[in-house]
Amino acid sequence: MAHVNARTQRDSRGTWQPARPIYRVFLRRLSYVVLILAGLLFGGFLRFADAVAGLTPPEKPKADAVVVLTGGTQRIDQAVNLLETGTGQRLLISGVHPDTSAARIREMTRAPQSLFVCCVDLGYDAIDTVGNALETAKWVNAHKYRRVLVVTSNYHMPRSLLELHRIDPETQYIGYPIVYTDLKSENWMAMPEVVKAMVSEYVKLLGATIRAHLFTPDTSSLRSRKNER
Repeated sequence: MAHVNARTQRDSRGTWQPARPIYRVFLRRLSYVVLILAGLLFGGFLRFADAVAGLTPPEKPKADAVVVLTGGTQRIDQAVNLLETGTGQRLLISGVHPDTSAARIREMTRAPQSLFVCCVDLGYDAIDTVGNALETAKWVNAHKYRRVLVVTSNYHMPRSLLELHRIDPETQYIGYPIVYTDLKSENWMAMPEVVKAMVSEYVKLLGATIRAHLFTPDTSSLRSRKNER
C-alpha cells in the first residue's frame, strides 16, 4: 500500500502525485480576487468618466446664491458673471488663498467694485473639498439660503456635491460645471494631464463615498440656524 501524507494527492487516474503547496493555492485565489477588484474599479472609473462627460450647466439657472470652489480663474469668472446676471443674490468664493485680496480677485475678473462691496464674500478657511463644504454650509445657513448654485470643474463636481449634501442635506445644491476639456468629442485618454486628473478625482470620490457611509459629519454648528428657517 502506498504511503499517503499531506504532500501527496490522488490524480484523476488514481495515482498519487505531489500536492500543490498551500501558499500557491492561496496566491492563485488572491490573484482572482485582485483581478475582480481591478475589473470593478476600472468599470467604476468608466462610469465616472461617462457621468462627468455628460455634465452640462443648467440653462437659465436661478438660485438664492452662488458658491464657487477655487481652483482656476475660469471658475471665478463664470461665478461672478452669474452673480452679475442675477442668478443669485450673493456670491461666496470658497478656498481663497490667504495672500489673495478681494481687490486682486476683482482685478482678475474685471467686475465692478460696487458688486464686490455689496455682494461678494471671500472664504479663507477651506484648504480642500471637505473644507469647502464646511465653509459653504456655514455661509449658506448664516444667510438662510435654500437653493444654491455650485460652480466648479466638471470632474470635481460629483465629489463636491457629495460632500455638500453630506454636511448640509437640507439645502438644495445645484451643480454648475465648468468644462475645461470636452470629454465627449475629444480623445481625452490620449491626454496624460486629463487622465491623471480624472483618475485622481475618481480615487478621491471613492474615499469620500466610503467616508460618507461610515462616518456621520458634525453638523451641530448648523442646527441652530436650520431651526430658525
